[in-house]
Amino acid sequence: MTARHNYRYYDFVMAGFVTVLICSNLIGPAKIAQIEVPVMGVLTFGAGVLFFPISYVFGDILTEVYGYSRARKVIWAGFGGLAFASFMATVVVALPPAPFWKHQGAYEIAFGNTWRIVAASMFAYFCGEFVNSYVLAKMKIWTAGRWLWTRTIGSTIAGEAVDSALFYPLAFYGTGIIPDEKLPLVMTAQFVAKVAVEVVLTPVTYRVVGWLKRAEREDYYDRDTDFNPFTLKA
Repeated sequence: MTARHNYRYYDFVMAGFVTVLICSNLIGPAKIAQIEVPVMGVLTFGAGVLFFPISYVFGDILTEVYGYSRARKVIWAGFGGLAFASFMATVVVALPPAPFWKHQGAYEIAFGNTWRIVAASMFAYFCGEFVNSYVLAKMKIWTAGRWLWTRTIGSTIAGEAVDSALFYPLAFYGTGIIPDEKLPLVMTAQFVAKVAVEVVLTPVTYRVVGWLKRAEREDYYDRDTDFNPFTLKA
């Protein structure tokens, strides 16, 4: 692979990706929201579903502008950030509370996810993000760089499908938290909602991608890329 120049904004995009990823996984899942939508009626969903798809937008931007190998580093950075955040939450929740501190119960609800849910979330994220990046990189070559919207939406459909199909059965099957017979419905609803966020944000993705390509003087095509997810070689 040919050497690439130093980028002015790559580190900022990586920081944004990791921030959104950790916040959507640590803050969002603790709250179940319910809103009434015209025509569709009452929708019930985990609050994190509104923000987690933004990590896929960042993933699309990274792969589209910088290429798969640069996106691969960011995906691993996000995985490391999630691992540490989960470890820290476990330790902090387990620490004995002071007698005068009366919020341990609320803290456990907010940050006390079981290791099964944490492990399922991290595994699903790892697989979904790499599928998203791989599909976008390949579609960019197939479309000769045209029709960006087909790549961003198409890769998100593939990545989110893998993420949802892995996370919900691994995290909840047989636990009783979500009835087993309801899992397919929950998976489908979350998948549709996440893809819808990507579609809504497509105009923003277009603007950011166009600006970054001009600013970085980069529009990378993964023609000779090693797509092995277990290497950090750029």
